[in-house]
Amino acid sequence: MFAIALVPIVLGVVVGWGGFLGVRGRLTRAGGAGVRTEASMRSEEAFQLANRVAGIPTLAGGAAAVVCGLAGLAIPATAGLVAAAIVGLLGLLVMVVAGARMGARAALSVPAPSPAPAGCSGCACGAGGCGVLQKSSDA
Repeated sequence: MFAIALVPIVLGVVVGWGGFLGVRGRLTRAGGAGVRTEASMRSEEAFQLANRVAGIPTLAGGAAAVVCGLAGLAIPATAGLVAAAIVGLLGLLVMVVAGARMGARAALSVPAPSPAPAGCSGCACGAGGCGVLQKSSDA
């Protein structure tokens, strides 16, 4: 019976922690967590914005799951415990999906980075830092 309440509590803590990290800007594109859409993966700025926006509903969903799991422990009947766990998990799912949709939309508002000029292999050409192109223009 205790294990039934543990499911939304543990999932709520894990997902809520991910939402907290997103709000704080601590998620990276190299990791496996966060809003990972085509728009959010275009740049670090888009990724951070998407996860800051999605972080609040994700954190709220995690908190709701934890509260429902703890409430289920206080209910003496097994049916009440199961109902509380299901409500907590559904609340978690709805909030995470809503947050992900909001984050994906926010990432679309960040302009796509401009492509590097031909002959430039990842240097800071836009900032005047590409020595190869600067030398060829001096000659």
